[in-house]
Amino acid sequence: MDADGLTFACATSAEERVARRLGLDAVRVGVCVANGVPDGRLVSFGLAGSLGELRVGDVLDATRVVDANGATLWEGPGLGVRGARAGVVLGGDVLVHDAGERTRLREASGADAVDMESGVLARSGRLAGVLRAISDDAGSAVEGVDRTVHADGRTNVAGLLRWVATRRGDAFRSMRGALRALKALEEAVAT
Repeated sequence: MDADGLTFACATSAEERVARRLGLDAVRVGVCVANGVPDGRLVSFGLAGSLGELRVGDVLDATRVVDANGATLWEGPGLGVRGARAGVVLGGDVLVHDAGERTRLREASGADAVDMESGVLARSGRLAGVLRAISDDAGSAVEGVDRTVHADGRTNVAGLLRWVATRRGDAFRSMRGALRALKALEEAVAT
């Protein structure tokens, strides 16, 4: 992957740290790009949820971003990341909490995964690619995880503690999945 001239747009501090460790020009855009769309050619970089067959730790080098109805928002050849799978990302605007909703979205959009930044970045006309690692599979229960991050992408420590206290098993599975996905993303880009 040639990263020259690309800015890696990350929703969260954790994603931004991974990008910076890799020596990439990274900016934290926040959840749903709450911090605004940066200038330049952008790569939507970070975590995503599977809508079907992708598993935790799979890396997706998207060739298309679609909306919830399957309309194409962006299309390109992918970034050429070795070992990553080509696929379609749904640019959603809310966290998808349950398996039934993931199935519905997959059927309606034809997407393989969902995130909350790629659609906004695609609509900006500046998107050059999407590189996402799967942090939760299609059957994962992630209800409440959205309260663990502030809109600007910083960790909401109080929200994280409440989530762990109320959704203990799901929370620990989700955190393990996120760590595994971030490691897979880092390894894919480093090779």
